[in-house]
Amino acid sequence: MTQKGTATLSLSTGGEAIELPVISGTMGPDVVDIRKLHAKSGLFTYDPGFLSTASNSSEITFIDGGKGVLLYRGYPIEQLARQCDFIEICYLLLHGELPKATEKTEFDGVIKHHTMLHEQLVKLFSGFRRDAHPMAVMVGVVGALSAFYHDALDISDASHRELSAMRLIAKMPTIAAMAYKYNIGQPYVYPRNDLSYAENFLHMMFSLPTERYKADPKIVRALDRILILHADHEQNASTSTVRLAGSSGANPFACIAAGIACLWGPAHGGANEACLHMLEEIGDVSRINDYIKRAKDPDENYRLMGFGHRVYKNFDPRAKLMRETCHEVLNVLDLENDRLFKLALELERIALEDDYFISRKLYPNVDFYSGIVQRALGIPTIMFTAIFAMARTVGWVAQWNEMISDPDYKIGRPRQLYTGTPMRDVPTDFRN
Repeated sequence: MTQKGTATLSLSTGGEAIELPVISGTMGPDVVDIRKLHAKSGLFTYDPGFLSTASNSSEITFIDGGKGVLLYRGYPIEQLARQCDFIEICYLLLHGELPKATEKTEFDGVIKHHTMLHEQLVKLFSGFRRDAHPMAVMVGVVGALSAFYHDALDISDASHRELSAMRLIAKMPTIAAMAYKYNIGQPYVYPRNDLSYAENFLHMMFSLPTERYKADPKIVRALDRILILHADHEQNASTSTVRLAGSSGANPFACIAAGIACLWGPAHGGANEACLHMLEEIGDVSRINDYIKRAKDPDENYRLMGFGHRVYKNFDPRAKLMRETCHEVLNVLDLENDRLFKLALELERIALEDDYFISRKLYPNVDFYSGIVQRALGIPTIMFTAIFAMARTVGWVAQWNEMISDPDYKIGRPRQLYTGTPMRDVPTDFRN
């Protein structure tokens, strides 16, 4: 980043004008460096949700919501999703460049070496209720990893950070699949090193001791694309949570557990699960118009899940790719006439042709399509957010590692605008 100039802040209180540096990145809006604002003026800024605040600099992901652009390390998501697999994306996010063939082979081998869980850790699953949500299980188990893999917890050591990152990426599919198996009462299925990352997860999810699961290559590719599209998304709520937790010096397993907990929120990672619940509520194509009317009625306070995006004011580039995958999967599995899928596609068609949605740029987002695809793959709704966490883990660890490596990093300490009672004395007779 470079200083481009200065911004002058004039105060209505009559104080002297304050000059603050203006900093430029390689892409995107310039930012005003307000680090010395309080020292110069006694003022803080007020920005609920941090919607106008750059909390850090980063080289990992870039989003231009107005133009519908998403870049991983400078590469457009459209090119990456069509030309790369998830392991290559993991390498790119962690190392900054796409891997050569030999680098990918070595990286993939390390990941496969770490897919197993410590057998004592496996016993932790039995401490949860059978009907516990898989995300609750994942928060607990991932947080507990530090108790089993404490040989690489010195965050000041780059080799320790790398080993912890590899362990997290490798073990997350195993943890997610075991959470599912425990929930439905089936025996755990252990990972296999002869399978790809996505293929291995499907194997652990759906294989049984009595019947081995063999996934269609197009199904494997569909899941791989879901993982790619959800691998990172700049400074979203869960990534910011990971960075904030990490700024205290917490170990990486604790930081990722915090990210999982944040992702579980329905306004964040639970959106695709909410989309499927919405479709079930609508129930039939004949009822779509009723729900469209409700969404348009300002007095209803109702919105269609899976439409529009807080960041993208144009079509979500991930949604375009997920839409392609959705139709490919429905064709492969001969599900075009499934009731819920027909309902989803009809809702999509109406929304894309309706002036109300078009004028407000309420296009179907990636969550709308990813939920449909996962259901088609046989993945239960309760596992959607767990798979999101599995995909986002590489983004979290890349962001965490970048923060720890940044010489400017400090423990996070947001300020507040206090609106409570002014200072007062405790009455001597307050108990009377």
